[in-house]
Amino acid sequence: MSSHHIVREKQEPALLIANGEACSAELLGQLLEWSPTVVVLDSAIWRVLDLGIKVDVLLGDFDRDLDLDAIREQQYPLEIVHTPNQDKTDLDKGIEYLIERGYPAVNIVWATGRRADHSLTNMTNIVRYKDQIRIVMIDDHSKIFPLVGRFEKWYEAGTPISLIPVGTVTGYTSAGLKYDLQDATLTLGYNTSSSNEAAQDGFVRVETQSGDLLIMECWD
Repeated sequence: MSSHHIVREKQEPALLIANGEACSAELLGQLLEWSPTVVVLDSAIWRVLDLGIKVDVLLGDFDRDLDLDAIREQQYPLEIVHTPNQDKTDLDKGIEYLIERGYPAVNIVWATGRRADHSLTNMTNIVRYKDQIRIVMIDDHSKIFPLVGRFEKWYEAGTPISLIPVGTVTGYTSAGLKYDLQDATLTLGYNTSSSNEAAQDGFVRVETQSGDLLIMECWD
């Protein structure tokens, strides 16, 4: 793939590449076109370099003894950030790196698929950063992002939308969905609004009183 440096740094979302299931080359190419900064997590670097992607930052705990000299030979210049803290995932560290450097938004790929524990942790952990940076997690079948304030977006009728609480959400109210709820309590593992859809062409609106909610736009 060609260089992605075609927009100004920090004017568009950074791209954070984890080490889960790869997305399609088409999706990755679209995201690279609008990502001035590419951050790769740990041993995913070899997969990324094989695709010919220009990488700006390699970040991780490097517990698999990466050959950093060999990586530098293939990719220069490259900022290498060693983050040995085992109390946080590499994805957490990557998001925090971008927050600390003032990035307003990040798209995350390769964070789902493969190991179920990694997928679940990656999807749910993003809510902790919702007030610090705009986060969208994307794969070939889903776009996932945390609710921040009141959500409002226009959708075509029948567009699949799932509303998944991380823990418990109170005061959940929606409008424009096939299965709307008013002042409801959602709890992960017990009561969610999964596999919902836009009732008609028009705006879907979602808000809550407390708790963390993931909005998932999904397609087969």
